[in-house]
Amino acid sequence: MKYASQKIAILGAGRSGLGAARLARLHGAEVTIFDEGDKAKPVEDFPCVLGGPARDLVVRPGDFDFVIISPGLDEHWPLPAKFTTAGVPLVGETEFAFNLTDMPIAAITGTNGKSTCTELIAAVFNGCGLKSVPCGNHGMSLSEVVASGVRYDVLACEISSFQLETIRNFRARASLWLNFAADHLDRYPGMAEYFAAKARIFENVTPEDVAIVRAGESVDSGRAQRWTFSAYGEEADYTYADGRFYHAGREIGSTAKLRVRGKHNMENVLAALMTGRVFGLEFDAMLGALADYEVPRHRCELVRTLHDREYINDSKATNLHALEACLRSQERPIVLIAGGKDKQLDYSPLRAELKGQVRAMVFIGEIAQQLEALFGDLLPCRTGADMAEAVSLAAQLSRPGDAIILSPGTSSFDMYSGYGQRGDAFRDAVAALN
Repeated sequence: MKYASQKIAILGAGRSGLGAARLARLHGAEVTIFDEGDKAKPVEDFPCVLGGPARDLVVRPGDFDFVIISPGLDEHWPLPAKFTTAGVPLVGETEFAFNLTDMPIAAITGTNGKSTCTELIAAVFNGCGLKSVPCGNHGMSLSEVVASGVRYDVLACEISSFQLETIRNFRARASLWLNFAADHLDRYPGMAEYFAAKARIFENVTPEDVAIVRAGESVDSGRAQRWTFSAYGEEADYTYADGRFYHAGREIGSTAKLRVRGKHNMENVLAALMTGRVFGLEFDAMLGALADYEVPRHRCELVRTLHDREYINDSKATNLHALEACLRSQERPIVLIAGGKDKQLDYSPLRAELKGQVRAMVFIGEIAQQLEALFGDLLPCRTGADMAEAVSLAAQLSRPGDAIILSPGTSSFDMYSGYGQRGDAFRDAVAALN
C-alpha cells in the first residue's frame, strides 16, 4: 500500500474530504480529519478534530507526513497555514486522487456551463458504450470515484479554479475551456489571479492531448492540440447555426432530436461532441446518445406556464456572465429577478445587455439596494423581502407573452444554503401563484 503507516491530515469534513480520507485509508494511511466549522459532524469512524479545537490546533513539525486540502479551503487560510508553517507538505484533493489512478480524464473548466457540459460528456460516453461518470466539482469527488474501485473508460471531470490552485501533475487527455468571466472575487485579489488559477488546466498537457477552447478566448493552451468551437458566429473548427452543427464547414448533425435549448447549450453540445471525437466516437452516435438528455433543475429550467407567462428557474446563474448568457438565450420579453450575496462583482456592464428585452427587474438579497440604484433609471425596479414577494412583484410587472426569470447573477449564501435551495424557493413561490 502506497501510504502504509503514513499520517495524513484531511482538511474539510465535506464530500471531497471524506472521499480523500477513504482513499488514503485504502492505501494504508492513518487519517485524521480537521474542520473549523461549528456545524461540522464526525465522519464515519475517522478521528476528527472539529470546531473550536480545530481553530485552536497547534501543528508541530513531524506531526503529519502530508496534508490534503479540500477545494473549498484556501491554502492561505489559518487552518491550512498551520500545517504548511510547520513544514507539512500540502496537496489538493483532486491532485491526490489523480496520482492514484490511470483512468483517462476529460477535464472541464470555465466560469459558466461546467456542470451541464460535464453531464453532456458523460451522457455521450455512456450512450456510445464507454463507461463514464460526471465527477470532480460536480457529482462525486475524484477521490470518491477512485476509492470506489469501479473502473471507468473515461472520467468526465469538472474542475474548478479552487481545485486547479493546488495541482502539480494533473493533466487530462481532453482539457476543455468553456469561457471566462468575473467571478469568485471574494476569494481572489483580482481577475488576473482567478484567470491564472483556471489556466493551470493546460499546465501539464502534451502534444498528444487536446485543448477544446471556445473561440475568442485568449487563454494559452500549452503544448496541446487546440480545437475551437462557437455558436455565436466566430470562426472556429466546430460551429453551430440555425439548428445545425458543423465541423470545418461540413454539417455533422442537427438539433432535431435534442431537448436542450439556447445557444449557450449548443456550445455545451459542441464541446461534448468534440470531446467524444478525441476518444474516437462518431457524430451520429453521439447526437443519438444526447437525445434523451434534459438540462438539470436550476439551469434555465421552465417551471410553469401561467396566463401566457413562462416562469424560468436559472438559480445556477451565480455570476454576471451566466446571467448575461441566460438573457441572450431568451426570445420573450423578460421580467428579471436578480440579486443575492455581495461578491464584489461589477454589474454596470449589464446595463448595455438589457437592450430593451428586459421589461422590469425585481431584486432580492444583500445587493438589492445596490442593484436598484444601478438600474432604477433604465426601467421599473422593485425589491422583494423574500422569494415569494419577489415572484409576486414580478408577476404584477409582467405582461402576457413575457418570461419571468430568476437569474440572480450572484451566489445565494446571504439567504440560502446554496443555489439549489434558492431555486426550490422560486419553484415553490411560482407553484403558489393562482
